[in-house]
This record gives sequence, structure tokens and C-alpha cells, in this order.
Amino acid sequence: MKKHIVLIEDEAGIRDNYRAAFERRGYRVSTYGDRPAAWQVLRQSLPDLAIIDVGLGEEAEGGFTLCQDLRSLSATLPIIFLTARDSDIDSVHGLRLGADDYVTKDMSLEHLLARITALLRRAEAWAEALQKPDDILTRGKLTLNVDRMTVAWQGQPVDLTVTEFWMLHALVQHPGHVRSREQLMEAASTVLDDNTVTSHIKRIRRKFSQLDDQFDGIQTAYGMGYRWNAREV
Repeated sequence: MKKHIVLIEDEAGIRDNYRAAFERRGYRVSTYGDRPAAWQVLRQSLPDLAIIDVGLGEEAEGGFTLCQDLRSLSATLPIIFLTARDSDIDSVHGLRLGADDYVTKDMSLEHLLARITALLRRAEAWAEALQKPDDILTRGKLTLNVDRMTVAWQGQPVDLTVTEFWMLHALVQHPGHVRSREQLMEAASTVLDDNTVTSHIKRIRRKFSQLDDQFDGIQTAYGMGYRWNAREV
């Protein structure tokens, strides 16, 4: 069965070009020009992956709103922001709202398709993992249920996106060992630039710090990557 991609983009020409490109690659594609029309359909049935423009018609940040709404329905739906804005502020804000990736419209089609393929492959792997007995990983105050993709810190749940979960999992597997940004991308089965990886790590830290202001589990190895603090084991 063809994977179903939904594209929410307010410019008809761009929307049609992407639709044609995705369909040539074998995807089933649905497109919408504004947030209300998309939400009316998507709240009833979710696709395999959503690509959302930030600015949608009269709603300058309608894409951010739609992302939040979709994430409330599914913690695992792959979401990519596609926008003309090339701003770190927009990127970080989009990731905070639960997007898995953030790309600008000048990115090559081949690069975008590679990111789509990686996110869909990851979603399939997660669905298969749900059929197996739960794999629990414990590191001191931290508990990861690998199969259910849940995280707890001192018994309190930590709400992570799929990308954040797998990056954290890569770090805690071997406490004290440095994981490069490339290794974290590989662990999350996605293709991101270095700044986006950094934004994900900052977001993970922030979520733990909201539960424990003394949290120091993720350490930066300057020029190399990140490690899980061995003292937290």
C-alpha cells in the first residue's frame, strides 16, 4: 500500500509541484491550502507523514497551530515544517511544538525526499517494535520503555517526540560515551543539519529541567557531540 503524505501549503504552484514530485516517487498525496480545511480532514484520519508550511494564508503561524493540534492526536506522526523562512527562531519554535524536522523551500527535492524516507522508515520500525515484549532501559533516575517509547525521570513522565526519544536512547545506552551529531541523526533515523540536532538536544534538556532543576544528564563534548552523564547511572 502506498504511503500517504499530506502537504499543507497555501501557494498553489508550490503545492502542485510537490504533489507531482511525491507522486512520481510512489506516494499517495493529499494537499490543502489552509489550516481549517486540513484540520477538518486530518482530525478524522491521520496520514503517514505531514508536511506543513508555517505561514498559511491569513494565518502567519497557522502551521505552528496545526502542528500542535496534530501532535495532540499522535505522538509519533512524522511532521516536517516546509517554509520560506530561514530563521533559527522559527526552527527552534517549530521543534518545540513537536515537529521532527524543519526545512526551507530552497532545499533540493532529493534532500527533502531523503528526509521523508528516513522518517517513514523510522515510523515503520516503531510500529513493528510495538508487537514485541517491552524493553526497559534504566539509568539511575531515568527509565526508558523502548517499545512503548515512553520516558520517566524520578517516576515522572517526560513527553518526548520520536526524534527526541531516539536521540536520548542513543546517549543513555552507553553513559559517558560521546555521540556525534551524525550518530544521533542515525539513531533517530533522520537527516538533519547540525543546528537542528542542537535544537533537539536543548529541547530534551529543557523538558527534564522542568521536572528537576538540578538535571545534568546530557553533557556537551565541545567539538565532538554529547554524552550521558555517567554520574546519573
